[in-house]
Amino acid sequence: MRQELQSLPKTLAEDVAKNLVMVARLIDEDPEGAYGYSKVALRLASRVAAVREAAGFAAYANQKYAEALAEFRAARRMTGTVDLWPLMADCERGLGRPEKALDMAGAPEVHKLDKAGQVEMRLVAAGARRDMGQLDAAIVTLQSPELASHSVQPWTARLRYAYGDALLAAGRNGEAREWFAKAVEADRDGSTDASDRLAELDGVEFVDALDETADGADADAVAAEPVGLGQDDDAADRADEHDSHDQDAEDAEDAEDAEDDADEADDADVKDLDDEDRGER
Repeated sequence: MRQELQSLPKTLAEDVAKNLVMVARLIDEDPEGAYGYSKVALRLASRVAAVREAAGFAAYANQKYAEALAEFRAARRMTGTVDLWPLMADCERGLGRPEKALDMAGAPEVHKLDKAGQVEMRLVAAGARRDMGQLDAAIVTLQSPELASHSVQPWTARLRYAYGDALLAAGRNGEAREWFAKAVEADRDGSTDASDRLAELDGVEFVDALDETADGADADAVAAEPVGLGQDDDAADRADEHDSHDQDAEDAEDAEDAEDDADEADDADVKDLDDEDRGER
């Protein structure tokens, strides 16, 4: 990326670089914010491949699949690489065109991908099969040497998770549990919710500790209420009613006084006006 930005004037290159850094920093936690920065970078340097790629990732994170696909295509034309091929296919899925995604999964470009890219393409193809209601085909698509491997790679957790999810959708709960457990073993950075899915299959229920504490506090408050506290409720109600009547009477009296004061003020204003008229005449 640095080499690409060197083609720009220094000040412009610095501005573009700052926006691209913010895109990378925010894209996971604040996709909308990242998208905003990507649009600024795109406006400043639309002919830089790294900018088009970043704009594509930001649009993809915000589920703007048509826009993401256009940016990925532009970046690919500029660089000539196939690294974005799986993402482009997944954009086709997002646009409701799983058949197109499957066509891309069988294209010659897939053979040019590295191992991570090929696994990603397999995940996209399996998702497209599920979009088309071909659940068994999706399961078969995920079956691969990478899935069977005991070594843990950056893609292992997601691949095992996808396989477990497909098995669960097919009603093969026992096998699904096995693969969710394997996904947990490989998910070192918590990129999936495999542990939650495994707990659901095991019938484990999670209780919100904050809610439980609040409920306990309410119970303690009720328990701490003095015995017989409600015995004088009727007397208290009668006293409140009496006070209410007294307050109503006072309010009515205040209102009458206020009305009298207003009338007096009006009379005074009229008198002043009359005096002014006489003075003029």
